[in-house]
Amino acid sequence: MAAYFFDSSALVKRYAQETGTAWVQTIDARNYFFLARITQVEVIAAIERRKRTGTLTPADASAAIASFRAHLSTEYAMVDISRPLLTQAADLAETHGLRAYDAVQLAAALQVENERRAFGISGMILVSADHDLNAAALAEGMTVEDPNTH
Repeated sequence: MAAYFFDSSALVKRYAQETGTAWVQTIDARNYFFLARITQVEVIAAIERRKRTGTLTPADASAAIASFRAHLSTEYAMVDISRPLLTQAADLAETHGLRAYDAVQLAAALQVENERRAFGISGMILVSADHDLNAAALAEGMTVEDPNTH
């Protein structure tokens, strides 16, 4: 089984049809999925924004949010946002010029990757559709997949 860390730009593709959705949906649910705790807010906000702009019907948006909420407790391991993680995120924002939540996402992904390696478990894949986040993750030595390229 593989391990994936999804940021919100990629995870929302699992719940709302857009470029990259087909590829995201091919990733088998038996793999390990990690999310920063803030992703919960970001995904729901993204779905609601699509409803407000008319790219999702109210019914589709409600179904997407219900599905996402159900998956939160059964399919995703959540990374809590701790003080040390925020310190690392601030350093990453400064080093790579990232937006705040992108820096938090990267810090959370690096935390999971470092913990896995400390136990001798192979690395994981950051899945993100954010170009700046992907570039920073690559610079930090992570493996990255951009669903928009599939």
